[in-house]
Amino acid sequence: MKLVTFEHQTRMSAGVWLDHEVVDLGVSMMELLQDGQGIPDRVSRLMRSAPRVPASAVRILAPVPRPGKIICVGQNYLDHCREQKVDPPTSPILFAKFNNAVSSAGAAIRLPALSQKIDYEAELAFVIGKGGRHIEEAGALDHIAGYTCVNDVSARDIQAFDKQWTRAKSFDTFCPMGPFLVTSDEIPDPQALSVRCTVSGEVLQDSSTSLMIFSCAFLISFISRSITLEAGDLVTTGTPHGVGVFRNPQRFLRSGDTVTVSIERVGDLTNPVISDEA
Repeated sequence: MKLVTFEHQTRMSAGVWLDHEVVDLGVSMMELLQDGQGIPDRVSRLMRSAPRVPASAVRILAPVPRPGKIICVGQNYLDHCREQKVDPPTSPILFAKFNNAVSSAGAAIRLPALSQKIDYEAELAFVIGKGGRHIEEAGALDHIAGYTCVNDVSARDIQAFDKQWTRAKSFDTFCPMGPFLVTSDEIPDPQALSVRCTVSGEVLQDSSTSLMIFSCAFLISFISRSITLEAGDLVTTGTPHGVGVFRNPQRFLRSGDTVTVSIERVGDLTNPVISDEA
């Protein structure tokens, strides 16, 4: 099922997206994730007496508006390593984005005056439902509540200047997410999904999660050996080839662009791009 966080008449709630209407579950997404029960079973129970709201009357927000942690993976696609002319990493490269960067589908990506090289990165992300430490890879997918689309927007010149990634990837609006959190029972194999990024009508990234170097299950096991995973944590799994900084000529985001991240069975995340005049 497709879960959303939505706003209706100034009230925010988690819901089930049914194309033309939203089932109002009456709890926040974080409450749903932290419940400890199987999400599809609990949602099914809540739906029995839940009101329905026309989809046209709600504003869809990021599925998890403020993740506890945003853990990102760098250089996790073979084709992305090839375009950089670097050897594939022998273990996952982890970095963080701060949750102020989270925004929703339809919200503008704001180009800060500090940077002239803002890049797009289409990524499959997953949200932790059942937390833990030292999670075994064999059962790791059971810890995923659902999957969503993320655009790991990056200020490449800031990234090069700082020689590390946190500031360059944590500007406000640099983590568009959504629009849906598709429950894990709908995606039995996260390593068999097409990933695409379109900028103003031009397809710039077109790949598959089958080219990931480290699978979602491996990433959960690897991360949990050093970082306790908790319900509501967001893990982004890396981007494939075609990012702007490695194109010839380079292609960075410009005011007036529209960016769409499309992931098979997960959805389409579309955001306009504007200058941040402030």
